[in-house]
Amino acid sequence: MELSYTRIENALRDGLLSFPITDMNENGQFNAVTFADRLEWFVSHEVSAVFVAGGTGEFFSLSKEEYKQIVGVTSKIINGRVPTVSSVGRSIPEAIEFAKIAEEAGIDALLLMPPYLTECPQSGIVEYAKTIMQNTKLPVIYYNRGNGILSGEQIKKLADLCPNFIALKDGTGNIEELNVTIKSIGSRLVYIGGVPTAEIISEAYLSIGVNTYSSAVFNFVPKLANHFYKSLRAGDTEKVNRIVKEFFVPFIRLRSKNQGYSVSLIKAGCQLIGKSAGDVRAPLIMPSAEELLELQKIIDKEEELLN
Repeated sequence: MELSYTRIENALRDGLLSFPITDMNENGQFNAVTFADRLEWFVSHEVSAVFVAGGTGEFFSLSKEEYKQIVGVTSKIINGRVPTVSSVGRSIPEAIEFAKIAEEAGIDALLLMPPYLTECPQSGIVEYAKTIMQNTKLPVIYYNRGNGILSGEQIKKLADLCPNFIALKDGTGNIEELNVTIKSIGSRLVYIGGVPTAEIISEAYLSIGVNTYSSAVFNFVPKLANHFYKSLRAGDTEKVNRIVKEFFVPFIRLRSKNQGYSVSLIKAGCQLIGKSAGDVRAPLIMPSAEELLELQKIIDKEEELLN
């Protein structure tokens, strides 16, 4: 089912965005059965859009065949109920090939990841993004992060060159620069918060007109993630402050103990609630037993914080 640009943009503009982890079996191979169950569970919790094979979904560790399976399962299970987005990136030929795979599977939009590894000038990043965007009919969200960070001026240039560039996902957390970009470009793009554990700066995002963000913790505390988002949008400062203080601050402190824990802790959290998706793939590592106990204590706060 092909969704209109308007419906996709509206879903990105308002509502909580979910980024499911990618299920692996005991042998570290993609598990289509449990991934399908996870997607169904996600949709049952009022998500606005589903982003598969993203950063939380370990896009960087997936083979082409696994990607093909993931987008195929996603289109079949979601079936137009909410917009679906999958990642592309790496080299230009790979990005174009993955975009074609997503198109054929029925995915609604693409999330363009930063280019792989190498340092690059902004003019080169624009050329990279433009080439990929102009080789797909799907709407594209650009992920402004890592070695692919563009200034507001360059983002505007890319928007002028590519009509299917519909949204900017901020992975920098630089509120000053993002505000300049928003004020310069305006409603031509939709703006999404995309730093790891974006809830921690969601109030700052909201203050400059970024109404939504990607929630990784939705994977293991969906009720709390939704409760926090609704409290934020309702202006319930007391509830927002309490959840940030008692859940998100301890979580990001735990996350800071090791590189890659913004993904690893999400998979660990799913294991702890009985919805395991297996372990992360190297070069990421799973948390230690001691860290799992710490994570469990954080998860245990959910019910109390829902009241």
